[in-house]
Amino acid sequence: MLERITCTPRATLLSRLPVRELARASVAVCSLAAAELSSVRSDGAASGPVNGTRTGTRTVIGTRAVPSVDVDDGAVATAFTSERHLRIDGREPVRFAPLSRFWRTAEGWLRTHANYPHHRARLLAALGIDGEDGDDAALVETVAAELARRDAAEVEETVYAAGGLAVAVRTPQEWAAHPQGAQAGRRPLLTTARMDQAFPRKLPEPAGHGPLHGVRVLDLTRVLAGPVATRTLALFGADVLRIDAPHLPEDADTHAATAAGKRSALLDLSSRAGQADFEELLSAADVVVTGYRPGALDRYGLAPESLADRRPGVVVGQISAWGAYDPWHRRRGFDSLVQAASGIAHTERQQDEAGEERPGALPAQALDHGTGYLLAAAVMRALTEQRCGRSGARLVQLALAQTADWLVSGLTSQGTAGSRPEGLPATGAAAPGPAGPADPASWLAETDSPLGRLRYVLPPVGYEGAPADWSRPPGVPGADPAAWW
Repeated sequence: MLERITCTPRATLLSRLPVRELARASVAVCSLAAAELSSVRSDGAASGPVNGTRTGTRTVIGTRAVPSVDVDDGAVATAFTSERHLRIDGREPVRFAPLSRFWRTAEGWLRTHANYPHHRARLLAALGIDGEDGDDAALVETVAAELARRDAAEVEETVYAAGGLAVAVRTPQEWAAHPQGAQAGRRPLLTTARMDQAFPRKLPEPAGHGPLHGVRVLDLTRVLAGPVATRTLALFGADVLRIDAPHLPEDADTHAATAAGKRSALLDLSSRAGQADFEELLSAADVVVTGYRPGALDRYGLAPESLADRRPGVVVGQISAWGAYDPWHRRRGFDSLVQAASGIAHTERQQDEAGEERPGALPAQALDHGTGYLLAAAVMRALTEQRCGRSGARLVQLALAQTADWLVSGLTSQGTAGSRPEGLPATGAAAPGPAGPADPASWLAETDSPLGRLRYVLPPVGYEGAPADWSRPPGVPGADPAAWW
């Protein structure tokens, strides 16, 4: 299938680690998965060779050629930094709260995440700081003074115990020796499992809306990787219904950045009425995607095996920060925290104006975006296999920590044997490609929406004949009914 992919290389996403290659590969895989599914859906065949055959220079699944895929590094880089390009009525969204940053402690560096009010409150409570009074600048000074006398590893555990988010910055070697890092290094980038032997349901004939036309997706995800995955499914024609709890809505700016093509509803799964509504939705769903800590939704009947019992043949996609394995599988996490823990922040370290070495960051939230596109690819691949006669509900799982291991193993020898992707170079500092540098304006668009005038990034995924933009802009969070069209 790789012969169907061409690439326009550009000097983008420069860093010590091969970020450009990770971004390019994840978008290419996602595009190819959509192209394969398009071929199967257009063919209408109930069975066929899942891996495809070659006729001359064409790759064929069923009886139709798989469309070609072209990946432009400029489009990919712009999409991977889409949060920076988003504008809402000309306003630039807030990306990180004042307490979401690196901190120098008495022993090592610490990374915190406090964008959500409840995470901010838990962080301050764990540090014994009253955050009700005073401005942000004064609060930052207070937190800095407190952390300067404490150990990063100790604060990591204290904040976790309080339900907050903080991780000590580790080197790649320290992460490889850590129990969670060691687990990540031994596991594949993607895990899949068949949960039953149910035959796939018949889908309506494609109606020009992409290969996922007629596919219903329940989206129970949070920033950022999960919403990127389901936004991609919506691009290719899926009816994606995002579900949020009434007391825990998504951040408005994040919603604007990731909700294109979807509908958004509020549902209280802790109530009998909410559970009944969810069961009705599940009874007609083809895909369920979750983006919470593994096990966090089990009490609502959302464990993968439980979903498959009630909806035979369903495809379940799970995405998490640390992976569905001990010892950290119950911990909350975000891209920035995984970068800090996994050795990425140490590898990307920089000197500040005073000449002090500080942890750095990737040129994009590449773990989020890359994992999101990989999850969308895995879901579409599972649907393709079902259309080609391989029965059974499927579970596909990815984690930001696995993607981080994939990225770091492209530069160092910390990954396990065989973990480096084929063709991944030892450095991401690419020379300018033949197409020259990338101007983000080439991949930006504007539209009116219920949220205001939006400037947004066009999708980097696609194939010959695929939709070039989403069918609808983001709507008001929670404003849609919890029902299928």
